[in-house]
Amino acid sequence: MKSISLVLLSVLIMVGCAQKSNITIIDGMAQGSTYHIVIAQDTTIGLRNAIDSLFEEIDNSVSIYNPNSLLSKINRGETDSLDSHLKICLHHSLEMSRLSDGFFDVTIMPLVRAYGFGREKAIQSPNIDSLLQFVGYDKIAIEGNRLHRSDRRVQIDLNAIAQGYTVDKLAEVFDQRGIKNYLIEIGGEIFARGEKLANKPWVVGIDSPREGNYLPGNDLIQKIVMNNNGLATSGNYRKFYTDSIGRKIVHTINPKTGLPIVSSLLSATVLAQNAATADALGTFFMIIGLENSKKFLAEHPEINALLIYDENGEFRIFRTPNLNVVE
Repeated sequence: MKSISLVLLSVLIMVGCAQKSNITIIDGMAQGSTYHIVIAQDTTIGLRNAIDSLFEEIDNSVSIYNPNSLLSKINRGETDSLDSHLKICLHHSLEMSRLSDGFFDVTIMPLVRAYGFGREKAIQSPNIDSLLQFVGYDKIAIEGNRLHRSDRRVQIDLNAIAQGYTVDKLAEVFDQRGIKNYLIEIGGEIFARGEKLANKPWVVGIDSPREGNYLPGNDLIQKIVMNNNGLATSGNYRKFYTDSIGRKIVHTINPKTGLPIVSSLLSATVLAQNAATADALGTFFMIIGLENSKKFLAEHPEINALLIYDENGEFRIFRTPNLNVVE
């Protein structure tokens, strides 16, 4: 599960008019992060309990930080059973792996741990070649309600998709309750439905990806209009460290080389049909870099994105033609 420490780009929700009686705001902490929900109608009876219950249910399923979660037990080799949350997340992850030609891969857990982005301390000069033999989405398969792994040392990290999945599951709860106008944000992953107010769309602000920009909303670089879709942002300007020999180690890791990715692409914001897909695509774009991301987007016009990159020390923005922004 992506925690607050793994959310690379915070998104400021531009709600406005929160004092009006038909705007309900629900804030809290969950999954090691914050959540912010805005509902443009009075309909909150029992909603917080439903929200908290879903958070607990998903945390007990897919979290790598909860040692008692089902995923943690699978990674330790204690079980191979899957519940519905894990099964859906893994199915979607495998689809994204195939779409991305393996650059998106949830079997990178051995590398995540070696570089110190899990619960363990970083290993000085990890043996990447030895770890890569246990990395590769072709090493896992779903067989009914069980997960088959080619080797028990193959381990799963769903951080790049699970928080977006949680947003989507909350959206399902809201839809089932007849809530037609809402915005859900968990640690920067978002889904928006309907409108903020009559004829007023939901608008989110994207933070500038400069190092040291840790305060959400303090330095916005773009505002994006959302319309019944999911949004997620990935980047490397907050989650990184410098190792003992001066190398910058970022959390975005290429599953094919085993190496952290440092490139001119500073952040990738993606709008897609749902937040889980946007979540995974943002990670994928950060791995393949600016030019390959542009090529992929040209081949998939149904996906909208905002890519922020460095050009000779200056921020530059690439955005897809159909991305709706506030100038």
